[in-house]
Amino acid sequence: MSRLAPYLREIRPTLTLAAPITVGHLCQMLMGLVDSVMIGRAGTVPLAAASFGNSVFNVFFVLGIGLMLPVAIFVSRARGAQQPEEAAEYLRHGLAVAVVFGTAEMLVMAALSTQLSRFGQPSEVVAIVTPFFLLFAASIVPVLVYLALRQFAEAMGHPWAPMFILLAGVGLNVVLNWVFIYGNLGVPALGLTGAGLSTLISRVLGAVVIFWWLRRDARVRAAWPRRWMGGYSWARFREMFGVGVPASTMLFFENTAFAFSGIMIGWLGSVPLAAHQIAISCASMVFMIPLGLAIAAGMRISHAVGANERGRLRPIGFGVIGLALVVTLALAIGLGVGGRGIAAWFVQDLAVIALTGQLMMVAALFQMVDGVQVIAANMLRGVGDVKIPTIITLIAYWVIALPVGYLLGIRGPWGAPGVWLGIAGGLAFAAVFLTARFARLTRLGGQGS
Repeated sequence: MSRLAPYLREIRPTLTLAAPITVGHLCQMLMGLVDSVMIGRAGTVPLAAASFGNSVFNVFFVLGIGLMLPVAIFVSRARGAQQPEEAAEYLRHGLAVAVVFGTAEMLVMAALSTQLSRFGQPSEVVAIVTPFFLLFAASIVPVLVYLALRQFAEAMGHPWAPMFILLAGVGLNVVLNWVFIYGNLGVPALGLTGAGLSTLISRVLGAVVIFWWLRRDARVRAAWPRRWMGGYSWARFREMFGVGVPASTMLFFENTAFAFSGIMIGWLGSVPLAAHQIAISCASMVFMIPLGLAIAAGMRISHAVGANERGRLRPIGFGVIGLALVVTLALAIGLGVGGRGIAAWFVQDLAVIALTGQLMMVAALFQMVDGVQVIAANMLRGVGDVKIPTIITLIAYWVIALPVGYLLGIRGPWGAPGVWLGIAGGLAFAAVFLTARFARLTRLGGQGS
């Protein structure tokens, strides 16, 4: 028991930090889930179009998420080293990246919106998806600004306010969906386009509110930037890109695997695509719990590195991995048992419900390995290891997940569940090798490169 004591002791502070982060991410996913439920009431085709539009948008979104991750890592490290002025500079540079990169992504997505027919989706889906996709494209700058500010707040040890802001955003999104999708309060019914408009408004307001709160909060005043324009350091940008670009690449490999899995499933028709949208929304919602643990673990690892307390790295890391295995096992059982019942909340189409139940069974299989791989990846970023993990994720998702999914589900007889089994195989590979990488680095007490 004495050998386990350091690991058990580190679980509680990780949970304390992870709880509001997890709830915040659940709120963010709940916004997408609410969209799926409310769009699903408008019909199977709008739900399939939402799945397609989200799949393409998420490729761009995760690139931005990766570039925002250095804010949390370097602010945590600066806080561990008791350097609030450095924390302020990392926030300022992170926000500059959010605005410039987000604007570039918005313009690329606007151009791509004229080419959505090239993805081989059903004609009825392509016919209605463009306005929805453009509204999501317009939301990329405010959502990246929000992410940078939220990661700053969490890294400074104040995660609760961002959680409440996200929760308020979910409530606002529900109300706006009711108004714009169905046409209430004298507004014309906009259907799928109304869901995109609701999301854009909610994301803009979220960015404004969290900036206003941080600006007024005395607890972060020492680390709040004294100026916003000019005086940028290219050395600091390079330092942040040194972590952010590999992080974006890793997230790109993973999320494009999911995105192209959705596109492949779209080749099978609207019913499989609608089932995929329901199942991926639910699996993603469940994934927010290990993701919250992963983000908290990464911040605590970074803080320990900044404070030069490397003896705590393994207890923090393997303590949270053990906790995640227990939690994700329970979640997997819930998905496997309740899949068909959950699907019935979204649609009345019996074919969609039956297929969603099958996909939920596959989702139950990969919950544990998915949780472990995201935790290991975040902890490796915390110790500065980015190159080898990027290669591991490339192999996991582009050499294993997509080809196996294509062979089983598209060329083979298994359909959408076969595509999902390919993803499960890739996640398992990533979980094993990323965890082994963290074990090796922390055993040697070194820092990756």
